[in-house]
Amino acid sequence: MNKLNLSKYFRKYSYLYLIALLAMTAATLLDQAAPLIVQHIVDDVLIGKNTGVLNLLLLGILGIGVGRCVFQYTKEFLCDFAGSKIASEVRINLFQKIQSLSANFFDGINSGELMSRVKDDVDRIWDIAAFMGILMAEVAIRTVSTLFFMIRINWQLAIIPVLGMIASGFIAIKMEKQLDELYGAVAQEGSEMNNTAAENLAGVRTVKAFAREGFEIAKFHKHNQKFYELNIDLSRVFVKYNPIIQMITRSLSIVSLLLGGLIVIKGNPLQGGQKMTVGQLMAFIQYVGGMIWPMEMLGWLTNGLSSAKASVKRLNKIYQENPDITDKSQVAGDEELSGAMFSEFDINGDIEFDHVTYQAGDRKILDDVSFEIKAGQTLGIMGSTGSGKTTLINLLKRMYDVTDGSIKIDGIDIRELPLPTLRRSVSCVMQDIFLFSDTIDGNIRLGAREKITTAQVRSALNQSRASEFVDRMEDKENTVIGERGVGLSGGQKQRITIARALARKTPVLVLDDSTSALDTETEQEIQQVLADLSGMTKIIIAHRISAVRKADKIIVLDKGRLVEEGNHEELMAKGGLYKETFDSQY
Repeated sequence: MNKLNLSKYFRKYSYLYLIALLAMTAATLLDQAAPLIVQHIVDDVLIGKNTGVLNLLLLGILGIGVGRCVFQYTKEFLCDFAGSKIASEVRINLFQKIQSLSANFFDGINSGELMSRVKDDVDRIWDIAAFMGILMAEVAIRTVSTLFFMIRINWQLAIIPVLGMIASGFIAIKMEKQLDELYGAVAQEGSEMNNTAAENLAGVRTVKAFAREGFEIAKFHKHNQKFYELNIDLSRVFVKYNPIIQMITRSLSIVSLLLGGLIVIKGNPLQGGQKMTVGQLMAFIQYVGGMIWPMEMLGWLTNGLSSAKASVKRLNKIYQENPDITDKSQVAGDEELSGAMFSEFDINGDIEFDHVTYQAGDRKILDDVSFEIKAGQTLGIMGSTGSGKTTLINLLKRMYDVTDGSIKIDGIDIRELPLPTLRRSVSCVMQDIFLFSDTIDGNIRLGAREKITTAQVRSALNQSRASEFVDRMEDKENTVIGERGVGLSGGQKQRITIARALARKTPVLVLDDSTSALDTETEQEIQQVLADLSGMTKIIIAHRISAVRKADKIIVLDKGRLVEEGNHEELMAKGGLYKETFDSQY
């Protein structure tokens, strides 16, 4: 889906909107009956002295009030219900769309902008779905019905409010064009401001550590000031045109009363001196008052409609994005292939990189890398910072696709495997540790809450040596940790992420510099645990020789190319980069 199809959502709840429209129409027509009752009270009761019909007319006014309350409540409730459902479904579908996009998309957009799309822009759609849409219909129905009754009383006098409506509509259209341009700029600046705040709050400890509070406040103030100025520009447009509409509406009553009064006194020269009754004049003035509300609403509705249109445009930019990484089995619709033939239990863990090249933009990150590792073996990967070590893992999990060459698991190109099967078969402990604001147990069970048992959680905590500090906590593994693991040390967070990977018992385990924050003794204990794991292919990325020296195979990367390959003894004998690293460390 490359476009936000709002009509699909509205069609789904069209029966609710139909009932709401009927209720609103009934309430509007009841409103239109009130001036007619006033006309009879003035002409028949006050002037004609016919008090016999007074009670009936008063009951009519009471009935109009009660009926209007019932119909208006029905309209409000149904529109709010339908609008809330639509906004909820749009929001979850948008979130699903965002989740379906590949890593490349997130490389080029900040989280603050996405948060604004999911929250603020969907809220503007809720405005349209919940009340602004039905208000537009009410404005139209009220305008048409009011004009009908005014023309019945005196069609010549009705020309005045018609001219007023035309003038107000022209002004509203002109205002909408200017607001439409500004709302896009306001939303974009709001996204920038949100991102600045979110980034600052996420890294508040770093900000304080480097005494950057003043700099961050100034940076936020810059975006806040720009956001303020754009909103002032919006207000200027609204203030420029809205008073004109207000002046037109207020003038209508005065002009109608003056001309209507002359017709009551002297008669209408266009109708041979025919006079209006006082009651008709009173009813006509009430109808003119009824026209004021739709005319004043034009400005407000134009404002809201412009905001909603700008939001839909921004959401469509996300919907127009397509994932670079596609699941071949899902595209083909072969659910049997996806679900049965390639379940995560069928993968053994043979991995082969066959002349793999990966290029991001103009930068070549990996260049013609080839190696293989058999199921159950351990592969060590070494290389300087930026040599492409982590990129190998991102390609293995299909966060990105290779530019050239292929990656195979068990002899099958990973592009032929269903994405869920591939990614659930590879457990990773990455450099960038991320823990959710959840219990320790919840973080370890991440992505497999139903499959991982409590006993497996405990076993993983023991293997990662995380139980040493978890058992000292009041609620143990049920302890809630803060956002991104706030309150835990770097080593504690690493041990929990190692436990998370071990608990899954996947065919492939990847550790990307995952023991860098641990003390030497704990690191050695975990390395021994990893060495004792059988039936699992292990890939260990490290800067320290001690982490990879026992691996079955070690590869050394340099500037994206594989320059050395072998076990520890073989690489030491070659006297290349690996030997230089060993000498510098020992």
